Amino acid sequence: MTSYNPKDWIRFIFFVSKADTIWKLFPIMILIGIYSGIVGYLEIVYWHLPKDSYVKNISVMHSMLGFVISLLLAYRTNTAYDRWWEGRKMWGALVNSSRNLAIKLSAILTNESDRSFFRKIIPSYASILQKHLNDSDTAKQLFDDVDLEIDHHKHKPNQLAKMLFQKVNDLYVSKKITGDQLIIINNELQSFTDICGACERIKNTPIPYSYSAFIKKFIFIYVLTLPFAYVFILGYYVIPVVVFIFYVLASLELIAEEIEDPFGSDANDLPTKKISENIKKHVEEII
Repeated sequence: MTSYNPKDWIRFIFFVSKADTIWKLFPIMILIGIYSGIVGYLEIVYWHLPKDSYVKNISVMHSMLGFVISLLLAYRTNTAYDRWWEGRKMWGALVNSSRNLAIKLSAILTNESDRSFFRKIIPSYASILQKHLNDSDTAKQLFDDVDLEIDHHKHKPNQLAKMLFQKVNDLYVSKKITGDQLIIINNELQSFTDICGACERIKNTPIPYSYSAFIKKFIFIYVLTLPFAYVFILGYYVIPVVVFIFYVLASLELIAEEIEDPFGSDANDLPTKKISENIKKHVEEII
């Protein structure tokens, strides 16, 4: 996730970062500019279309559809941001649940072996969840003195949640914690799986294909028809104007595509790895 100062206008305006959509759109922007120049040449030089040509009236279509495309893109970006923000709330809840579980166990447990187990297993849930959402491999043994038999063919966060609850149940059976304490601890243990399910719902349920495909086609056709109408008004200045319009519309769609899956490694995705590292630091401080 890119860290920045929202008040630094000069940097925003004049500095092009790696996350800027212009890098991804630059090749097609060049093609759009060449296309606009060809249309302008054909209409002005080759066909000698008069100023009162009916082709000029295509701009009426752009006026009518401009409002529609603005609504579609607004809905698209808002929906994508909702997914990004919900993902951030889920990881914030995971931070709180990990801290609460560590605080309760720190007060309840007196045996150092038990404390050491939770000191290392609680943060490992966030680490495995981060790797699980990134579709990356998880090491079978995360710590030198804690052997985790993770089956890579099964759901990894579920396996770790099972280990946590099994350990808590063993503590109850051995009379190290009471039934009331088990109920109190169970709330945090259950929240881990709830958070994992919510994150999986975000990741595994993208925007419907037909909706995303329609917006892309709409933008493409809208931009391709712009030079036919506005070349009569702008002449060859239609080239930078059309390129800029395409950049604005396509950038909104690209930004929505990037943030709708907030658990990847793009510049604007959530810093889940950093959050998991902070959880490890805080839990180790508590227990």
